Amino acid sequence: MVDRYQRVTSSGPGRAIARRLGLPRPAVLPRHRNGDPPVPGPVLLGGDGALAAAVRTALDGTGVEIVAGAERPAALVFDSGDIAGPAGLRALHAFFTGRVRSVRTGGRILVLCRPPDGADPAADIARRALTGFVRSLGKEVGRGITVSLLRVASGADAGIGSTVRFLLSPRSAYVSGQVIDVGPAAVPDSDPAAPLAGRTAVVTGAAQGIGAAIAETLARDGARVVCLDVPAQGEALAAVANRIAGVALHLDITADDAPATLAGYLTERYGGVDVLVHNAGVLRDRTLAKMTEAEWDIVLTVNLVAQQAITAGLVADGLLGKESRVVCLSSLNGIAGAAGQTNYATSKAGVIGLVEAYAPVLAARGGTINAVAPGFIETRMTATMPLAVREIGRRANSLAQGGLPVDVAEAVAWLAQPGSAGITGQTVRVCGQSMLGA
Repeated sequence: MVDRYQRVTSSGPGRAIARRLGLPRPAVLPRHRNGDPPVPGPVLLGGDGALAAAVRTALDGTGVEIVAGAERPAALVFDSGDIAGPAGLRALHAFFTGRVRSVRTGGRILVLCRPPDGADPAADIARRALTGFVRSLGKEVGRGITVSLLRVASGADAGIGSTVRFLLSPRSAYVSGQVIDVGPAAVPDSDPAAPLAGRTAVVTGAAQGIGAAIAETLARDGARVVCLDVPAQGEALAAVANRIAGVALHLDITADDAPATLAGYLTERYGGVDVLVHNAGVLRDRTLAKMTEAEWDIVLTVNLVAQQAITAGLVADGLLGKESRVVCLSSLNGIAGAAGQTNYATSKAGVIGLVEAYAPVLAARGGTINAVAPGFIETRMTATMPLAVREIGRRANSLAQGGLPVDVAEAVAWLAQPGSAGITGQTVRVCGQSMLGA
């Protein structure tokens, strides 16, 4: 859906009026297109510790220029890995003040550090303080610039490549104010240009909207995609599958035999599954006092119970094995709650619980499971909202605009990569750094 307010405030007269009245001026966010460089300009790298060296390695061979100074850098990256205590936080001020305004529109700011580990209280205090710095800076910078904190455990430096490339690229256009933890893990080799080549992916709810965007993005990255949706979506599902040279599978995931049916299909056709994306979901909004039992049950069943049953079934059958990636769609409302959505928010908070519960189970097999929590995304559903509600949803974030289905899809594709082996049990918000639940 077209954001007319953004279009008006992007024009010369509209921009001047918005500035005079103190109104939000959402920048047009650069997004990835095939053939684009991974980072659209030079990266100004501060710090000379082990994490700075890991960033250089992650960008080696990509054509990205790493510089010590630039007038209009595409990204600022700062290594805080050696911070020893609160006094060391002054280094942030020294590096960013005088440079932050130079970042080009739609640019990136990335801070790296070690996670708090209990070994040194002073260092842990400073590392925790970095979360406040990143989240505040994300709300200050404007111009479509995003800010993230990457915490890299000792022994995990070699595993940050996929995450650094994602966070510095236009693929992360709607991801800001996030803290990502990378732990030690064996990272298999893959081609950064086609990281999912040779891998089989299943996407539920793939007939339209975010699900279709996820299927298309995984296929772009080289995956064989099984597009799954209910039989009633057959025509739309076939169109998506044909567009990406994938396969359409008609299945009601709430059926008692759905896990066994899916397991049998994947065993016969592919011998297993490498990437499982739980995207299917429904809404039945109503205040709890007026909500029917049927409205409660259908939302919990589709959004949570079916996800858990299918995940458990594929784990039990050994189909989610070494290097498997499971990505579940949660929601900002599962974190912050929402009036009239007790059923939906309960289900989406439960999805986060599913991720946390299954992370050690899949880790024992060399796999990962994570959640992506979208905020306000421009879809057919949000297009039907009352104007005032829609505008509040769009503007109540640091980027002052709604995201696109592809923004969610890019985050899913990053977590699905073999190179993201060190990320598990986490929930990443794709919300433009929403003011809700922050």
